[in-house]
Amino acid sequence: MAKKTKGNRIQVILECTEHKTSGVAGTSRYVTTKNRKNTPERMELKKYNPILRKYTIHKEIK
Repeated sequence: MAKKTKGNRIQVILECTEHKTSGVAGTSRYVTTKNRKNTPERMELKKYNPILRKYTIHKEIK
């Protein structure tokens, strides 16, 4: 369950986009926070995927 925070800062989960199409078992996910007021759209960051052993794009999931 996501941690409740006060104000505009919320916790979000980032999931790898390349991992789904690669066919390799497992998932690469990161938990981070964002300011709801400054970034209302979904986040997209380059993060390290330890299973694929390279940097990939991770998108925010619901």
